[in-house]
Amino acid sequence: MNTATASSEHPSQPIAWWRVPHMWLVVGGPLVVVVAAIATAVIAVRGADPVLNKEDFERDLKAATANLQGQAKTDALITLQPANQARNHAASPVVPKAP
Repeated sequence: MNTATASSEHPSQPIAWWRVPHMWLVVGGPLVVVVAAIATAVIAVRGADPVLNKEDFERDLKAATANLQGQAKTDALITLQPANQARNHAASPVVPKAP
């Protein structure tokens, strides 16, 4: 009797699904992505920045620049710009005049 024939006549015992290494490659990738997405959502919810009130910002802006003149006023306006204007210098309302 041939050994190949003998092994096919006696099938091996079934292996539990969690003991098959290839299964962990198939399941492990999506599982890591789901865990990372949940972690990202938790970080985003816990670290959310508060929404700023525009009226309060404008009041603080007027108070900060009321007594300033010249370069000091320009510097104060530059530091108090909203983030979207500060990132886009082309849209900046404060442009220093050339002497």
